[in-house]
Amino acid sequence: MEAGEPLQVVDVRSAGEYAAGHIPGAVNIPLEEVESRLADLATHARVVVACQSGTRAAMACEMLAPKRPDLVQLEKGTDAWLAAGLPVVRTTATRWAVERQLRLVAGAIALTGGLLAVLVAPAWGLLAAFVGFGLVMASVTGFCPMALLLAAMPWNRAR
Repeated sequence: MEAGEPLQVVDVRSAGEYAAGHIPGAVNIPLEEVESRLADLATHARVVVACQSGTRAAMACEMLAPKRPDLVQLEKGTDAWLAAGLPVVRTTATRWAVERQLRLVAGAIALTGGLLAVLVAPAWGLLAAFVGFGLVMASVTGFCPMALLLAAMPWNRAR
């Protein structure tokens, strides 16, 4: 960037994570969309792929390597960017991504069901099984009612 080389920074985090803080000028293309949005990647500039810690950026670079071997991963992601004291753009109040909220809620319900099954009555194990079934169905179908419910919560609405 300092050398003035034309760059396109592509942030592969979720929209909520991107809004909570991203590199100035970065374009948001969530990891699950990168293969279908290949045309959005610059052909006239070096493309730097970023995420929070570097893991998803590495996955994106690996997925796109057959078609775009010139992609560069921002090592250690925006965490390293922030640690270096570089600026970020925040477009919303910091909040957890819905996917992370989903993991917390589903895990808490499954844990509660498992503990109740051991401590109170074995039938409570069905609660944990129900959450597990819901997660499997959400993965298979791409439809997750719990995620829709969490996304509609007041803390996830735009301010």
